[in-house]
Amino acid sequence: MLKNSWISGRKKIIYSFKNKMLSLIIFFLFVFLLPVFSYSQEILSRAVVVMDASTGRLLYAKNPDLRCPPASTTKLMTAIITLERANLNDVVTISKNAARVPPHKAGFRAGDRMTVEELLNAALIGSANDAAVALAEAVAGSEEKFVELMNMKAISIGASNTFFINATGLPGSGQYITANDLSRIMSYALKYPKIREIIGTRITQVSATNGSSKLIRNTNRLLWSEDDLVGGKTGYTNKARHCFVCAAERKNDTIVVAVLGSPSREELWRETELLITKGFDVLNNRENPVFYVTNTEIDDYSIVKPSKRIHKIKKSSKKISFAKKSKIKSSKEKIYAKGKIKKYKIAKSKTKNKKSFKFAKRTGVEKS
Repeated sequence: MLKNSWISGRKKIIYSFKNKMLSLIIFFLFVFLLPVFSYSQEILSRAVVVMDASTGRLLYAKNPDLRCPPASTTKLMTAIITLERANLNDVVTISKNAARVPPHKAGFRAGDRMTVEELLNAALIGSANDAAVALAEAVAGSEEKFVELMNMKAISIGASNTFFINATGLPGSGQYITANDLSRIMSYALKYPKIREIIGTRITQVSATNGSSKLIRNTNRLLWSEDDLVGGKTGYTNKARHCFVCAAERKNDTIVVAVLGSPSREELWRETELLITKGFDVLNNRENPVFYVTNTEIDDYSIVKPSKRIHKIKKSSKKISFAKKSKIKSSKEKIYAKGKIKKYKIAKSKTKNKKSFKFAKRTGVEKS
């Protein structure tokens, strides 16, 4: 009888202990994971990176290596190449080719003569395509040769997952950038005082040598509302959706925010303001960094910690960039996510333990 009573009491203690441990685990999951899912659900853009400009440390990332159309954020690289190879006071004659480039443009006419500085203002403040093409032709003789310089520069500064086909960002086959690379390009661009000056200008007037002038307003709305903003570059095409890259400073800290594929301009500004706050909170140790990848077709979330092993896959569908792995059945893997199945071929890895395969990351467009 005493023995049964002792056993019964022991079971109650164990049961009580398990309940307390379960409650504790739930509490910690709520405290630490809720902010992660809160931010992940609030960011609707396809790809996002928040980076410490001085160290390159990622403070927040969503699909950082997802290839997206760059739209007019391309003009940052156009400005970098121009400043490396031309003088601000050089005079450029607008060609017929530059004058007839599709909008958005400043409306320069063939034969107009502008300084390099005026054209940079038009390209970076007003996102003028005619100005960007005129700069490319003046620097390299043709836009095609200028683009070669852009791509070489991208590789040299670590933006190796980027490929440009024009100086404007207008739609074109094979042109892409990642949020990670875009943030690197902006960090590099900040080294040029002239670029910092131009992207931080709200309104300016550009004048041709014949006396005609145009008033240009910055396409970056946050210059009127965000005190910490250094400046930025917007972009939009039907395929790219709304894009933006900017830099913000507080005291001695500078962060870069790159946003690609936002569903609307209002959403773009809302997310950027949220991400600026997030970035400085991480820098000041008020929050932890967050990294995650999504399957945009399935709307599934995979939280990625830097300490976890990342395994590469070769994707078989051009529509899906990332997938969350849950089961391994054979060498020809199937990725399961919310009832939809896509086939993937697993790339070779040194890891033999299948349980360590927790996340999948896109590495190319090679079909299996």
